Amino acid sequence: MKQSSNPERTCIVTRRQDSPEAMIRFVRAPDGTVAPDIRARLPGRGVWIGASADLVAEAVRKRAFARSFKAAIEPSPALAHEVDLLLETDCLQTLALANKAGLLIFGFGKVATALEKGEIAVLIEAAEGGDDGRRKLRQSARRGEALTGSYPKIVPIFTSNQLDLALGRTNVIHAGLAAGGLTDAFFSRVARLVRYRAGERGGADEGLGSRMQSCKDDRAKGNLMRMGQQDPGSETE
Repeated sequence: MKQSSNPERTCIVTRRQDSPEAMIRFVRAPDGTVAPDIRARLPGRGVWIGASADLVAEAVRKRAFARSFKAAIEPSPALAHEVDLLLETDCLQTLALANKAGLLIFGFGKVATALEKGEIAVLIEAAEGGDDGRRKLRQSARRGEALTGSYPKIVPIFTSNQLDLALGRTNVIHAGLAAGGLTDAFFSRVARLVRYRAGERGGADEGLGSRMQSCKDDRAKGNLMRMGQQDPGSETE
């Protein structure tokens, strides 16, 4: 029988098996601490935990790392939060690469026009953006959907300041990503971050669904990762 090139890993907390993409690898650092390896590239023996902040925190509380590595290890009490920051940074770095590749469109008017032409695969909205602007862009996206049959995925989990720093611009409220490999990579990393934050409750997919916020259009529900932000803000771009 031919072995899979991507075998499943076993979570040291739940003992459940899953694909590496659904888990996070950790290695023992030279100083005896635990180092997250979110790209699964660091050398040495690693252990795996389901991609959930709840599970990482539980592993710290229950000393699961020491048992798995069979060594005295003192993971950071804030390890779950540190992993969150790494995953978030990974998303924003990938977005920066997509920008350098010329895949991004900026500004409300330009984004709306591109949406109506069906040229945007992922719509990025600052968390503090205004509801009126979101509503108008949904309308543009629906017109583009009527033309192309495709509705963009929507990512509104980053603040304007985070987007500014990642993209080297100021006051980024709306941006659109054209289709491409880096766009797919960015969205897959965002999905991983959302699942991580959703926690272990009901599993990753169900947790992701519980964090979706309706955009008043059933066709967009499956694409929206809202993470619960409710601050309407103002439209400035």
